Amino acid sequence: MNDSEIKDLVEYIARALAEYPDQVKVREINGHQLSVIELRAAKEDLGKIIGREGRNAHAIRTIMNAAATKLRKRAVLEILE
Repeated sequence: MNDSEIKDLVEYIARALAEYPDQVKVREINGHQLSVIELRAAKEDLGKIIGREGRNAHAIRTIMNAAATKLRKRAVLEILE
C-alpha cells in the first residue's frame, strides 16, 4: 500500500455514496508524517457523504486512519464545500 492508495480509497467511498460521482474531487497534500486529504463534492451530495450526525464522515475517517496506520502515517480528512 502506498500513499496515493489512501486518496484512492477515500475517493472510491465518496463516489459510491454520491449521486453525482463525477463531481467528487479528492486531493492529497503530503507531509513527512501527515497527509491531508481534501474531499470536494456537489452540494447535493455533501449531506450523503457526511451522513446523519456525521456518521458516514466518521466511518470514512476510521477506514482512512486504519489504512494510514499501516503506512505509519497520520491522515486527516477535510470535507470542503
